[in-house]
Amino acid sequence: MRSTCTRLKTALLIALLAACGVADAAGAEFPTKTVRIVIPFSAGGAPDVLMRIVAPHLSEKWKQPVVIENKPGANTNIGTVVVTKAEPDGHTLLFTSDGTFIFNPLIYSSMPYSVAELRPVSLVATASFLFAVGTHVEARSIAEFVQLAKAKPGAINYGSSGPASVQRLQMEYFAVLTGVQLTHVPFKGANETVMAMLANQMDASISASSNVLPHLPTGRLRALAVTTAQRSAQAPEVPTMQEAGVPGFDGYSLFGLFAPARTSTDIVRKIHEDITEIARRPDVKRALEARSLDVQGKSGAEFQDIISRDTVKWKKVITTANVKDE
Repeated sequence: MRSTCTRLKTALLIALLAACGVADAAGAEFPTKTVRIVIPFSAGGAPDVLMRIVAPHLSEKWKQPVVIENKPGANTNIGTVVVTKAEPDGHTLLFTSDGTFIFNPLIYSSMPYSVAELRPVSLVATASFLFAVGTHVEARSIAEFVQLAKAKPGAINYGSSGPASVQRLQMEYFAVLTGVQLTHVPFKGANETVMAMLANQMDASISASSNVLPHLPTGRLRALAVTTAQRSAQAPEVPTMQEAGVPGFDGYSLFGLFAPARTSTDIVRKIHEDITEIARRPDVKRALEARSLDVQGKSGAEFQDIISRDTVKWKKVITTANVKDE
């Protein structure tokens, strides 16, 4: 009996070592073919710009083509589903922002994907936002904007790229903390929102700094505050929201890489290490920072912790503001 148990334990140990060897080999050999990185947004947005800076370096490092596929639509659902249904071998990845993995699950009661179908690979970068107004708005500070909004509840409108977008949630966060009532107007994307402000058809927006900064020197937009706890190096003269009189406000966008849920730990680790090494190269880092993107390089586990923490924060905002699918 003892001999049988010993043989069984030995066989199990050999099988376990063999499995580990296969996993290690999978990580070492990856990639073996073209890698698709699906971006569930249209071309020109922050996720697209970021990954198009990084992708050529990944291709060179991996000795395989790295192809960017823009699949926008349905609040990022279309592109996300493509990845959740892909083979979990690391050759199809999703690069997206927090709307996909935090806001959508909190706002929509029915979705074609579950966050559990995705495995966090790396938090590549974060981005600050600027609270901007059209020059027709008679406010040159956050205090003046709040005063104007309280004098005319609901009269001031703001734009976002959709009901579950980070732009919409940031503004609702602002409204909750300041006690103002604003009217939400959804657009197809952040660029369209900015263009509406430039045409004096939209009053305000909290948009990615990269969308707003080019228009500040022209005087056609006015930046009242940056959303992060620290000032932006690209606009050091603009106060933070906290400095401007909104205590506790700290808003940013997360840009992360995901793989199908069953992708092996070794492949996930290799992808994270390689993309982080590239993003931290001085020339790449400078290019990203010039577009108001702050390189992070967090691992999948660290990224998951941030997702869990921010989900709690935004759930409170969504509940308090009674944000619903529109």
